[in-house]
Amino acid sequence: MFGLDLMDIIVIGIYFSVVIAIGIWASRRIKSQEDYLLGGRRFGKLIQTFASFGQATSADGPVGVATTTFKNGAAGIWSALLMVFSTPLFWITSPWHRRMRIITMGDFYEERYRSKKMAATYAIIGAIGMMGLLSVGYTAMNKTIMAITPKLEKDYTPEEKQERALALELSQLETKDYVMLNDSEKTRLEELRLRKPESIFSYVDESILVWIICLIVLVYAVMGGLEAAFYTDMLQGLFIIILSFILIPFAWWKIKAIYGTAADESALNILHDKLPQSFFEIFGAPTLIDFTWYFILTASLVAGITVVTQPNQLVTNAAAKDEYSARFGFVTGGFIKRFCTIMWGMVGLSAVLLYTGKVQNPDLVWGITTHDLLGSLNIGLVGIMIVSMMAALMSTASALMLTVSGLLLHNVYKPLFPYKNENHYVCAGRILGGLFLIGSTIISIQFDSILEILKFIWEFFVIFAAAFWLGLKWRRANRQGAWASMLVTVSIFYLIPVVLPYLWPSLKQNEKLLLRTLPEPVVRTYVAREMDVAERAKEIEDWILRSTKGEATGVCPDALTKGKKFSKTFDLPSKPIFWSKEPALNNDGTLEARGYCFPELIVLQALGAELQFKPYAFNETLRMLIRLIFPFLLMIIVSLFTAPQADEKTQRFFLKMRTRVRGLGRDIDAQDLEKTYADPEKSKEVLLFPNTSLEIYKWNNQDFAGFLIALGVVFIVLATLFATVKIGG
Repeated sequence: MFGLDLMDIIVIGIYFSVVIAIGIWASRRIKSQEDYLLGGRRFGKLIQTFASFGQATSADGPVGVATTTFKNGAAGIWSALLMVFSTPLFWITSPWHRRMRIITMGDFYEERYRSKKMAATYAIIGAIGMMGLLSVGYTAMNKTIMAITPKLEKDYTPEEKQERALALELSQLETKDYVMLNDSEKTRLEELRLRKPESIFSYVDESILVWIICLIVLVYAVMGGLEAAFYTDMLQGLFIIILSFILIPFAWWKIKAIYGTAADESALNILHDKLPQSFFEIFGAPTLIDFTWYFILTASLVAGITVVTQPNQLVTNAAAKDEYSARFGFVTGGFIKRFCTIMWGMVGLSAVLLYTGKVQNPDLVWGITTHDLLGSLNIGLVGIMIVSMMAALMSTASALMLTVSGLLLHNVYKPLFPYKNENHYVCAGRILGGLFLIGSTIISIQFDSILEILKFIWEFFVIFAAAFWLGLKWRRANRQGAWASMLVTVSIFYLIPVVLPYLWPSLKQNEKLLLRTLPEPVVRTYVAREMDVAERAKEIEDWILRSTKGEATGVCPDALTKGKKFSKTFDLPSKPIFWSKEPALNNDGTLEARGYCFPELIVLQALGAELQFKPYAFNETLRMLIRLIFPFLLMIIVSLFTAPQADEKTQRFFLKMRTRVRGLGRDIDAQDLEKTYADPEKSKEVLLFPNTSLEIYKWNNQDFAGFLIALGVVFIVLATLFATVKIGG
């Protein structure tokens, strides 16, 4: 059925039965909103670890890394490894979430700034951001399962045959040395890059597939709440780890079977012997030159500052029984994902050797690899892979669903409908969570690229970053400053850029706004490997063929021999400067911008920046820094020129944040808080600068030790990356 073996279907059926049973079991333990939304705050280190890992790892992780690695070599691993540099920071910030003793992140804005409207604003905008985040996972899973169940060519429609032919043509042009292309081929290459033709089609309707996953998550997560989500996260976390490793041995066995010449020759040695050197460049690979050191550091900084403001981070940490469980689970789960990321990259590198020339759409690499390596065994391994992909998506979906359910329930629904009983609010939370999943499903159907909106999600919560960080660490921050930073930031960077193109459609065809980067071709020198020799032979053959037709340009390239040094020219694709997506090619041949615009870059261009001559990585770095710094500066200025917020409830908020959660039970925690409220001066002992308006806490031994260990693990992750990629070279 749909290209699946009976064992695969049985595996999928058993998995669905187990997660639904967990949801039914957990639903019987729900007595209150806190039970439903935070699992009664009773989770220890093990469950917190898998909860963190599960909510951070969706189906877009392995698929996205394999895609960028297949297309760009080892440097593509950075598409998901950027957050490794920020992970030690979470050892410090995770206890803050637990110490807030709240149910949703919206509650923080209400308590700190004394504004229910601000909490509701955060809830609505945060829910939209989480819908976008989940939709990426839906898209990734769709593409993979579609690739696992490909149509036979005899079943292609005429339109599908035509599109596949275009995809094959694009693939052939992309693999050639750019200097060997004639003018018409260069023009054709740019045209096909814009069209992005598909190369594989499936029997499975991706829309139906998305709705099936949505229904399963609705059953177990909506019924069982966060406890069901966290327990299934443990199960699903194991499947995600299986997903990360299961393809590698089969890929390496096939590589040795096809290319091995000696019994003791390793697959890594074969990869280094066959693949071009450029595929093993971790930094600055010519096909992924936008991942410069300054872009990587800036993206890590932006992600590190904004991730802690996301509503799902509060839920994950607030569900822990104490601060140590929160920080241990969050950081450990994050590092497990970093190590898995390296394994996903190795799948992509192996696929380069096995499937170059056979796969035109890199988004489908994971699914095609699964179908080829596991499908012929007929022992249920494809079913395990599908279950693992679904587990990766469902673990994230359930966590985000409960997060948004709590946000909308606590900060929008309850203020509108107060004084209802607990059962009423739990029921309302389930309905709101279900609506969130349905909304995410609808959004996912609108996008056709796995990584199309990931960068948007990274930056989206910069809207709340200043109000969060300054609200926690600067007592002078006030309600007026927080509102200014939120409303002005969302208006300038998100609302206006989305609305303007609809109000003035002519903006999308404005030549000045369609300006693109003008990258120079990159010339690199390498030692020839077998794939280089084969590519050069094909280039010579093509040149001779064009020469007979009088179409050849330049001189015939020299033949290559293995081990000989040679130079290769890479044509870096031009990219839009002022829009989030590639433009569309209209039927009349004109270009039309897509996505939302970047007003900050438009202003810089008007001031004479000439961004078309700057590297795309530079423009993106500049844009992210502006979006990060602007709301902080605005909030500081407005707060300094308006009255401070010094009411008693605000002061009690800071006293609460100075009181650690020891995990000895609610009664003991309540007593600890009362002691702090009774003696505010004594609580200043935890402050590094007690006579200022800064709330910077002193670090204890646990803070220092954990942070240093986390830094050490960062170096271990990087060492593992270098060792894995470079071994055999």
